[in-house]
Amino acid sequence: MTLATRRDSPWLALILLTGVATVGFIDRIVVNVLVEPLKHEFGLTDFQVSLMGMAFAVLNVLAGLGIARIAERRQRVALISLGTLLWSVATALCGTAVNFAQLLLARVAVGLGEAIGIPGNQSVVADYFPAHRRGFAMSILLLAPPVGAFVGFVGGGWIAQNFDWRWTFLIAAVPGLVLGVLVYLFIHEPPRGRHDADASDEVPRTGAVLRRLFLLPSARHLVIGSTVAAAIGFGLNYFFTSLMIRRFGLSIGEASLYAGLIASLPAAISVVGMGWLGDRWGAKTPAAYALIPGIAMIVGGALYIFAITRSDLVLLLSLVTVAAVLQFGYLGITFASLQNLMHPRMRATASAALNAIYAIAGALGPMILGWVSDRLEPHYAPGQGLALAMAAIALAYFWAGAHYLLAARHVGPDLAKAREGKV
Repeated sequence: MTLATRRDSPWLALILLTGVATVGFIDRIVVNVLVEPLKHEFGLTDFQVSLMGMAFAVLNVLAGLGIARIAERRQRVALISLGTLLWSVATALCGTAVNFAQLLLARVAVGLGEAIGIPGNQSVVADYFPAHRRGFAMSILLLAPPVGAFVGFVGGGWIAQNFDWRWTFLIAAVPGLVLGVLVYLFIHEPPRGRHDADASDEVPRTGAVLRRLFLLPSARHLVIGSTVAAAIGFGLNYFFTSLMIRRFGLSIGEASLYAGLIASLPAAISVVGMGWLGDRWGAKTPAAYALIPGIAMIVGGALYIFAITRSDLVLLLSLVTVAAVLQFGYLGITFASLQNLMHPRMRATASAALNAIYAIAGALGPMILGWVSDRLEPHYAPGQGLALAMAAIALAYFWAGAHYLLAARHVGPDLAKAREGKV
């Protein structure tokens, strides 16, 4: 049944789905603001408080691929709506937890909701926009992390400082409840592969999707590079507010404001800018889709390592802001490249596989950083051990960037194989 309110509008779909992805990121990242209050409330170490990321990943990973297979055959819009409502309710439940175990269980439910609601997002957008416009469209969709980071950090910090950490979760749940209904009412399910020559109604097996992701050299290097970058990024963002509080004595509201500004505006400019550059140069030189983020990642990582160890707050914030412009631009352009390499009926599964991989990376990044920080903090001034741990983790940006440079050698030939159905 098609509702009369639904519109076959690419830009309406892109706006609402970007809103959904943004809310999902808010509900995921808002715990970053609350590291210090939660440590105090439940008597936790840095490593223990980082376990909330792993709790999120548990069902997100286990359920994501199975639900994505359903999305390849069924209406993706209905799943997106249902998942958005579910994770929003689960976020509200986080605010009612009376112990750390209950909080972890609620985070598991948030991960399940995102496993239902997120995989179809990119697939729907890919069916609304042709290949030569997907880099920009995916970059708009991937504005969700920086916009969500700004709202989650700044709004969450303000609420936590003026009310309580519980209210941060409760209020964060409201936008998702609204958007879940709007998606169901107004987004039309687009025909699969309407802009793709190799479109068909046959749904390839999961193994075929994974073969494209890991046997095509360009896709394999993009997946590895972006996974490493995601682990680093989640880890650094998870503890950035804590660094501001411990090392510079800022309030949670002021610390989260700086964290939100740095994680949002520079990253938004970078995501859209690199997506635009990729589409502009990639038509003639497909390697640009990997070279641009790869070079930026290496330069940005080096700058971040220098910046995060500065003892002057203004200098640290200024340099980290510049580094952020270079570090996060890989998001949209990477997803666009990987979607272009997929058969139209592979895209939800590929997206779910990537989300599962990134969920694990997003859990491991904070855990590794928390473990290193717990060992360094007792031997240095407050916050200095955490800063050194963050610098050490940021070294992995060189590893991630190297994979993008390797991917650049294969993007053109692999895209040709995908279009000709030879993979």
